Amino acid sequence: MELPEATNFIEQYINEDLASGKYEGRGNEIVVRFPPEPNGYLHIGHVKALCINFGVKERYNGKLNLRMDDTNPAKEDYNYVNSIVEAVKWLGFEYDNLFYASDYYDKMYEIAEKYIMDGNAYVCDLSAEQITATRGTLTEPGKDSPYRNRSVEENLKLFREMKAGVYPDGAKVLRAKIDMASPNINMRDPVIYRIAHVSHYRQGDKWCIYPMYDFAHPVSDAIEGITHSLCSLEFENHRPLYDWVIEKAGFSQPVPRQIEFARLNITNMLMSKRYLKKLVDEGFVSGWDDPRMPTLMGLKTRGVPPMALRKFCADVGVAKNYGVVNLAQLDECIRDELNATAERAMAVSDPVKLTITNYEGEEELDFEKNPVAGDGATRKIKFSGSVYIDRSDFALVPPPKFKRLYKGGNVRLKAAYIVRCDDVVLDENGEVKEILCTYFPETRSGSDVKSEIKAKGVIQWVDAKYGSKVEFNDYEPLLCDEQYPDQDYAERLNKNSIKTYCGMAEPYLLENEGVSFQLMRTGYYKVCEKEGKKVLSQIVSLKDNFNK
Repeated sequence: MELPEATNFIEQYINEDLASGKYEGRGNEIVVRFPPEPNGYLHIGHVKALCINFGVKERYNGKLNLRMDDTNPAKEDYNYVNSIVEAVKWLGFEYDNLFYASDYYDKMYEIAEKYIMDGNAYVCDLSAEQITATRGTLTEPGKDSPYRNRSVEENLKLFREMKAGVYPDGAKVLRAKIDMASPNINMRDPVIYRIAHVSHYRQGDKWCIYPMYDFAHPVSDAIEGITHSLCSLEFENHRPLYDWVIEKAGFSQPVPRQIEFARLNITNMLMSKRYLKKLVDEGFVSGWDDPRMPTLMGLKTRGVPPMALRKFCADVGVAKNYGVVNLAQLDECIRDELNATAERAMAVSDPVKLTITNYEGEEELDFEKNPVAGDGATRKIKFSGSVYIDRSDFALVPPPKFKRLYKGGNVRLKAAYIVRCDDVVLDENGEVKEILCTYFPETRSGSDVKSEIKAKGVIQWVDAKYGSKVEFNDYEPLLCDEQYPDQDYAERLNKNSIKTYCGMAEPYLLENEGVSFQLMRTGYYKVCEKEGKKVLSQIVSLKDNFNK
């Protein structure tokens, strides 16, 4: 069969398996899966795993299962399931099947009893603390449990009593019987079932024993006929246990092959569901969809295009070794996508009034929607001769090479006219209160009339008659520093991750809630509603730190 050219080490392994004839009996169909636990919202770290798995599905014309690894009922519910499904679809991915590990509980229990009957598992009465204390270290072997040599009959009786609810939480566990002297600590008789008298969000009170992840995960993969289990690097040391679980369960060949890749780590970004949940529970953020959150729902709320996230992961690539990506690279991907797709609009964040003393009446001007699109599409904006400009676009004493407005200087108002500053009105504190200007009618943007009047700079503005007051929300990363892995996240939290201030915006912006815009010379913003009023929520700045 003709194989696609491998673009990374994962595809090289898949090509090797296909070339060996391993999957001929299954029509050479490649099947992968994305198996999140529904105990939180997906974050940007999951996008890499999604892109890798869906990339394999597409490249090999295979199948992908979205599976909820729901074996911890105390922390899981349908709210998280629904958020995961929504996030995957928002990214533009289409899975073939939606499965739940909890649907396999009967089969898992059957396999656990097989382990016992084959001498590969035993019921242990040691507490979690005692098991940890006897597991040994990297240089010292573990100690056998005093219950390790129970008979098959006794183990079956006790395990069935566990299932029947005879014992309280923590009283007993079922452990795999492997090797307490193994150099891989994961192989030292790991727990595969524990007692938990907790109602399951799908199974109700049917079960009071639940399988552990390291048992349930490979069994689920094997049941579904997964060919390649693609997971992050922290599971590399779990691979021997993954293979052991499937082998001792008696699944027929070919069985799934686990391949690990380096997880996505980004500077200044918190990517732990446990810590993210803590931010939500403690009220540091407004919820899982807070625009500062690295969750996919947070990024969606913020206005980040899903294709920008997919391009970012493609640029980062697939690696075997741990690494950290600079947040500026993600910002650049967002910027590139929005530059091509977002309409342009005008707003000023620190407004000061500019009055054209020789202008009368009002008119409509042509404003280009997106010059990058190249289609020349325009919309109308109103101009009445009295506008607000950004305070930073005027200087009483201009610094060298200042290309904006100052007394006696010229500047072009975007899509309008060139104006000259004639005078300035100051308030009692000596601050600029109003700028008085003259405009030159022959300099109207788009006019065929050639004018000798020139301006070195172009600035944005908002018409004073038609503009509206608006709140701006600007964001900074939730973490202050780039990477201090030994420092608790609470010490790194940026207490000033949101900045709120008021400005002026053209009415077109406020008529398009939920739409992303490039605000001229300011940044990319999304129009949102907050507490009954419209706000401009920052997506990403215009500043390009990455290329610099």
